[in-house]
Amino acid sequence: MKRLLSLFSAVCFASPLFAADAPFPVSVTVDAAHSLGPLKPVWRFFGADEPNYTTMKDGRRLLGELGTLRPGEVYFRTHNLLTSGDGTPAHKWGSTNAYTEDAAGRPVYDWTIVDRIFSTGLARGVRPYVEIGFMPQALSTHPEPYQHEWRAGLPYERIYTGWAYPPKDFEKWGELVYQWAKHCVEEFGAAEVERWYWETWNEANIPYWQGTPEEFIKLHDYAIAAVRRALPTARVGGPDFAGHGGPRMHEFLEHCLRGKNHATGETGTPLDFISFHAKGSPAFVDGHIRMGIAPHLRTLDEGFAIVASYPELKAKPIVIGESDPEGCAACMGGQFTYRSGTVYSSYTAASFARKYDLAAKHGVNLEGVLTWAFEFEDQPYFAGQRVLSSNGIALPVLNVFRMFSRLGTERVAAESSGAIPLDDILRQGVRRAPDVGAFASRDAHQVAVVLWHYHDDDVAGPDAAVEFAVRGLPDTLRTARVSHARIDATHSNAFAEWKRMGTPLAPNQQQYDALQRASQLAQLAESPASVAVESGVATLHFALPRQAVSLVVLEWE
Repeated sequence: MKRLLSLFSAVCFASPLFAADAPFPVSVTVDAAHSLGPLKPVWRFFGADEPNYTTMKDGRRLLGELGTLRPGEVYFRTHNLLTSGDGTPAHKWGSTNAYTEDAAGRPVYDWTIVDRIFSTGLARGVRPYVEIGFMPQALSTHPEPYQHEWRAGLPYERIYTGWAYPPKDFEKWGELVYQWAKHCVEEFGAAEVERWYWETWNEANIPYWQGTPEEFIKLHDYAIAAVRRALPTARVGGPDFAGHGGPRMHEFLEHCLRGKNHATGETGTPLDFISFHAKGSPAFVDGHIRMGIAPHLRTLDEGFAIVASYPELKAKPIVIGESDPEGCAACMGGQFTYRSGTVYSSYTAASFARKYDLAAKHGVNLEGVLTWAFEFEDQPYFAGQRVLSSNGIALPVLNVFRMFSRLGTERVAAESSGAIPLDDILRQGVRRAPDVGAFASRDAHQVAVVLWHYHDDDVAGPDAAVEFAVRGLPDTLRTARVSHARIDATHSNAFAEWKRMGTPLAPNQQQYDALQRASQLAQLAESPASVAVESGVATLHFALPRQAVSLVVLEWE
C-alpha cells in the first residue's frame, strides 16, 4: 500500500502536460454565421454540503467571485438548511437551528442563521437554490444519534443519522416549510423569492433518505404545498435524485402529473423544473487516476430520455442539481489530489460541452448544471477536496468557469478533427486518442471559443498543434483583436505554482501573493494581439498541451 501511494504521489506531483512526442495536428473550424440557437449559461449553478462555510472569510470571498461571473444569475444549493445545531461547520455537516420545540412541544422558529446564509450570497450576486432539508432533531422519528462525526477516511455510511429520517408529524413539517417560505417573502420580498428554486431534500433514492419512497413523496407534497401557500408564484420542483432515478424518477413524475397530493388532496403536485444528479466514476489504474466521463454522460443521456418520454414535460426546465467527476467532495488526499490540477479543469470543459449536446439530442430544456464544489475553511493547501478554491486561492477549475462567463449569447457551429464523437465517449470514454474539441459562441461584435485537450488517463501526452479558423465573419472586416486565455502547467494554475515552491505547508506572505497571482485567468503571452481577416476568415496557429483549456476571443468594432 505504501509503495502504491508513493507511486501515486510521484505521478500526481509531476506535470503531465508535456511529453517528448511530436505534436499532432488538429484542425478546428468555427462558423460564426451558422447559429445553433441561444446559448444558455447552464454552468452558473454551484453547491456544497456545508452551508455555514458560505458566511466565513474564504466562503464570502468565493461567493463574491462566483457572483461576478454572472451577477444575479448565479445560484447556490446547499444541504443542511434546516438541520439542528449551532451553525458550526464540519465536513459534510452544517446547521441553522431553524426549528426547535418548547417544553410543551410547540414550534420555535429561528431564521437568524439561514437568513445570514442567504443574505451573504444575495449581497454578492448569488441567489438561493433552496434545498428544503434536512430534518430538525425535534421533528425526526429517530432523533438520536443526530450529529454525525464523519471525517475523511471513515466509512461513508456513518453520516446517515437522525437528520435523514422522516418527520414524526407531517403537519408540523409542512408548517415549518410554510413559516420559512413566508419569512423569506417578508425578509427578501416576493419579487426576489420568485426567482429562487425550491426543491425537497437531497438524493432521496439512496440512504440520504431513511424513509420509504412513499414517505418521500408525502414529504415533498407537504413541502411544495407549504411553499406555494406562502408564495403562489414560487418556482418549485425536484426530486434531485442520485443519478437519473430510473423507476423512482418515473414514479415521482407520474405522481406529480397524475397522483393524489398527500397535502392538498388534489390531483398532482406543481412541477416547475425537474432535477436529478449525474456523477463520473474515476479509478486508480497503473499508478495514475483514470477519469470516468462515460458513466457521467450516460447518466445524463438516460435522465434526459426519461424526461423526454413525457410529452407534457419535455419543455420543462431541467437542472442537474449535482454534476461532477465523482461523489465525495469532502474526501481528500491520495487519488483525490488530481482535483487541484488540470485533470479536473480539462474534464470540466470537455464534459460541459457534451451536456449541451445531450440536451439537444433529446430535445429537452436544459436550464442548469450545478457543480457540487465550493471550499473548506482553513484546510491544508490543495488537500485534494473537490473545491473551487483552497484557502482563498482559486484552483484551475474555477478558471474554466471564468472562461465560460466570457461566452456569448448565441451558440455557433464548431468542428474539430481531434474531437471524439459523442456516441464514442458514451460507450468508452476518452481512453484511446485524446479529445481535442471546441465550443463556440458569438455576440454582435465578438466570437468566443473554448477549446480543450482532454484524456481520461492522467498521463503525459504530446501537444495538439492547432490550426484554428473562424469563418463567417463580416465581409468588410479586415482585422480583429485577439485575446487568448489559457489554463495549463504554467498558466492560471496556482497548484502548479505551489508545487514549484516546494509545496509549503504554510506559505508566507510573499508566497501567498504569488499563489494569488498564479490563480488568476492568464493570457497566453505569445498570442498575437490581432489577426488579419480575409473574405470573412481569420486563422491562428497554437499549441494546446494535454489537459490544457483555452479561451480564444475575437472582437471588432
